[in-house]
Amino acid sequence: MAPRLPSYALFAGLLAAAGLPLYIHAPKFYVDAYGVSLGALGGVLFVLRLADVVQDPLLGRLAERLRHRRGSSVAVAVLVMTGAMLGLFAVTPPVAPLAWFAAMVTLVFSAFSYLTICFYAQGVAAAGRLPSQGHLRLARWRETGALLGICAAAVAPVALGGYAGFAVAFAGLALVALVAMAGQWQGAAVQETTGFATVLRDPVARRLLIVALVNAAPVAVTSTLFLFFVESRLQAPGLEGPFLLLFFLSAAAAAPVWGHMAEALGARRVLLSGMVLSIAAFAAAVTLGAGDTWAFGVICLASGAALGADMTLLPALFARRMETISPGASEAFGLWSFVSKFTLAVAAVSLLPLLEAGGFKAGADNDPQALLLLSLLYGALPCGLKAVAIVLLAGLRLEQTPQSERSMSH
Repeated sequence: MAPRLPSYALFAGLLAAAGLPLYIHAPKFYVDAYGVSLGALGGVLFVLRLADVVQDPLLGRLAERLRHRRGSSVAVAVLVMTGAMLGLFAVTPPVAPLAWFAAMVTLVFSAFSYLTICFYAQGVAAAGRLPSQGHLRLARWRETGALLGICAAAVAPVALGGYAGFAVAFAGLALVALVAMAGQWQGAAVQETTGFATVLRDPVARRLLIVALVNAAPVAVTSTLFLFFVESRLQAPGLEGPFLLLFFLSAAAAAPVWGHMAEALGARRVLLSGMVLSIAAFAAAVTLGAGDTWAFGVICLASGAALGADMTLLPALFARRMETISPGASEAFGLWSFVSKFTLAVAAVSLLPLLEAGGFKAGADNDPQALLLLSLLYGALPCGLKAVAIVLLAGLRLEQTPQSERSMSH
C-alpha cells in the first residue's frame, strides 16, 4: 500500500506543534501564572535538554527493538505526550510548580523524541513504496507539514483564548493525526539490529551526520540570540512574534519549492544553493541597527526560505542513505536527532556567557561594543559555520555504494 502523504504531513505538524511551546510558551506561562523564576525555568530546560540529547540514541535503540509493534508503541507515546501537554498547560500543579513543570516537560521531551525517531525511520520504508525520488516527495510533504505545525502552535494560545485552549486543541490534533496514520506504521524492513555500528562505519552516513551537526549550528546560534537581537540591536520589542511567524511561514512556503527543484536538479545541488542563500541572509543581519525592522523582515523571509531547504533536503539525503545501508534502522535516526539537539545545547551554554562577558545586558542600554558583539555572533558566526557545512557537503560523494567504499579503503 502506497503511503498517504497528507497523513505524514499531519503527523509532522503534530510533532512540530509539540516542540515549539516548550521553549516559547511554557516558560512565559509558568512565570505569569505561578510566579516561577525565569532563571529557574531556564536552568530546568537546559538540564532536561542535555538529558534529552543523551537519551535520543537510547530511544533509537528502543524504537528498533519495538519495530514489530511500531503502531502500538507510537500510540502509547502520543498518549503520553498529549497527557503531559494537558498537564503542563491545563492542570493546576498539584505539587510545587517548578517540579510539576520539570516532570511534564520530561514526559513531553521523551515522547516527542521517541515519536520523531519512529516517524523518520518509518519514512525510509514509506519512501521505498513511492515512485522515483520517493525520499524527496515524502520529505516535501513531511517538512511542509512540520513548518505549518510550528506556525499554528505559535499563534494558537492567542487564537484559542489561552494556553489551556491550546492544550485541548493539541489533544484533538493528536487524535486526528493518530487516526490519519492508522495502517501506515506497517511495512518497515525487518532485519537483525546492528546497533549504531552500521551507521557509524559507513563513510557517507558518518559524513552526513557531521554535515548535519555543522549545518544545524547556525540555526542554533540565531535561535539562541534571536530575542536579544530583536530587542536590543533592532530596538523593536514586541515584534519578536511577528518576525518568528514570518520566518516559519517563509520556510513552510519554500519547502515544497525546494523539493520540486531537487527532484529536477538533484538534492545536493539545490541544498547547496539554499545554504548560500542562508549565508547571504546572515551576512546582511550584521549590518542592521536600531529601527531596521523592514530590512530584518526581508532577512527573515530569506533565512526562512533557506531553512526550508535544510529541513527538507538534508534529512532526505540521510534517509536515502539509510535505505541503502540499513533500511528500517531506527537507531540511525536516534543519532540524527542527537546531532540536531546537541547544537542547541552547546549554543545555549556557550553563547549567553560569552555575550555577558562582552558586557551585554538583556533589556538594558548597551554600549556599541556589546551591540557589535551581539551582531557578530548573530550574523557573522553563522556565516562561518554555514561555509564549513558547504565545504563538507560539496566534497561528499553521495553516489558511492557501500561496496565501492570498502574497495576504495583497501
